[in-house]
Amino acid sequence: MLPIQCKMARTALQMGVKELAETANVSTNTIVRLERGEELKPRTVASIRSAFEAAGVIFIDGEYSGDGGPGIRLAL
Repeated sequence: MLPIQCKMARTALQMGVKELAETANVSTNTIVRLERGEELKPRTVASIRSAFEAAGVIFIDGEYSGDGGPGIRLAL
């Protein structure tokens, strides 16, 4: 998950940093650090990504998005 995908997912879900942090069981500082592009432990990123996926977010890898850019979409 890229920093921009985290921001996009939060926006799509109308979820604040605090709410995401609580859902993913991490600190708000961890979310801020991820969105700044700082490197986090893989298990921490996996926890955040899992929280998004449980909320219906599907992550789109840049290689497969059709136009080369990463993104997200919401499950129907």
